Amino acid sequence: MSRHLSLRSGNPVLSNSTFNSADNTTKQMTIEGTVNKTAISLFLLVGTGYLSFEAMSPIMLISCGVGGFIVALITIFKKKWAPITVPIYAILEGGLLGGISFMYSKMYDGIVLNAICLTIGILLSLLMAYRSGLIKPSENFKLGIAAATGGIAIVYLINFAMGFFGSGMGVMSINNSSMMSIGFSLVVIVIAALNLVLDFDFIEEGAEKGAPKYMEWYGAFGLLVTLIWLYLEILRLLAKLNSRK
Repeated sequence: MSRHLSLRSGNPVLSNSTFNSADNTTKQMTIEGTVNKTAISLFLLVGTGYLSFEAMSPIMLISCGVGGFIVALITIFKKKWAPITVPIYAILEGGLLGGISFMYSKMYDGIVLNAICLTIGILLSLLMAYRSGLIKPSENFKLGIAAATGGIAIVYLINFAMGFFGSGMGVMSINNSSMMSIGFSLVVIVIAALNLVLDFDFIEEGAEKGAPKYMEWYGAFGLLVTLIWLYLEILRLLAKLNSRK
């Protein structure tokens, strides 16, 4: 019996039907293959982010953001296209993150490098904890993280809607250095980090169930989404902490 209790992940792009609905093919998904695809995706994202760090214009920033969102939706609904859409998504998101990172670096020197190091450190730490069995995602654990992720998504949507009226939630502002605002960012970072554990478990079960080869790219896509979220939230937290000085 598989130690994976369900195909559940807090990551919205990795739903409980993702691998079940995938077509069976001769070539099957492997963990090693997913790791390789994730590495390629991260290389494209970081490379594009580096190249666009100081060259990004507002128009390009918006184009990368909208383009990345559209490509993400295509990937979710057309999983077979993942070998093509995921690299494109990584490039577009790299451009977006390059522009956002540049704006943060203008406010606080060194914040971007710190955020990158923290993101990598959290990824590697959780991966080792998962592989060693130190963290075992039970069914209740998965349900809790999925619910918390959904709650945070609602907060984001409310804040986005308030932006149309020239307002916003105080805890979301990078200029709000109150303990409540910092505490909120810490909670979001913890939830984002724990989603990585669910993603690892989800991908491992997909490999065990013999998902088709193209799902390696889709698994990489799921990890990429979580890592981008984690990085942006770490940037937000570091900006809040720096504003207290």
